[in-house]
Amino acid sequence: MFLRADDLVVHVQVEGPAEAPPLLLLHSLGTSLHVWDAQAASLAHDFRVIRPDLRGHGLTSVTQGPYSLERMAADMLAVLDALGVARAHVAGLSIGGAIAQAMAAAAPERVRSLILCDTAMQFPPASLWRERAVLVRARGMEPIVTPVLARWVTEDFMDAPATEGLRAMLRRTDPEGYAGAAEALAVGDLRASTAGLRLPALVLVGDQDAATPPETARAIAAAIPGAALHILPGLAHIPTVQHPAAVTAPMHTFLMAQPA
Repeated sequence: MFLRADDLVVHVQVEGPAEAPPLLLLHSLGTSLHVWDAQAASLAHDFRVIRPDLRGHGLTSVTQGPYSLERMAADMLAVLDALGVARAHVAGLSIGGAIAQAMAAAAPERVRSLILCDTAMQFPPASLWRERAVLVRARGMEPIVTPVLARWVTEDFMDAPATEGLRAMLRRTDPEGYAGAAEALAVGDLRASTAGLRLPALVLVGDQDAATPPETARAIAAAIPGAALHILPGLAHIPTVQHPAAVTAPMHTFLMAQPA
């Protein structure tokens, strides 16, 4: 479906029983809601799974950058408003995890729990993201495809059909949408706000993730009192696609343990 949320027309897929607890799934930079396909298919048995394409990604409107994590968090709160959802569990992958943290900081009463997958509170160096924004605006997405894919999945998974799907998502991302979100990562710093969060949280990370390595996940888990940390062996930055069950199982266990 498509819905209006502030200055955007947002593409959203909603699956699962209408009366079930809402679960918002936020995708990574340069992908789309489809990085959560396997998790949505499983979790929709017990949850109302809501998957939007982020600002500038997928089939959602592209606006001129730079964006900010706070602006993108406000987008997602507006999506919940448009769907009549007062409170939801929120899971985010990479930039989606940063947006989830920003949502919980801005509107803690709206977020029941957090699942933060292969993400961080800060994404240095800022120069990397600014340079990448300049590059894709000038030359399109193709120059970054190979180096980015090499960080998303492990080497032994590079020829898998699912990796071809990730490659297609990245190539089809609007350069301005990618650049605007990259600029949000360049300046985003959630360390103080995330340290103030008081809610159930699960932190997941692939032990082969070079983009947001296990030490960044440990820092998030240490910042949120009571947060659980789950290391995913043999996986890199986009484990939702490379090994869906390895992500879905701890998500399901965590979510089912939360109060109704």
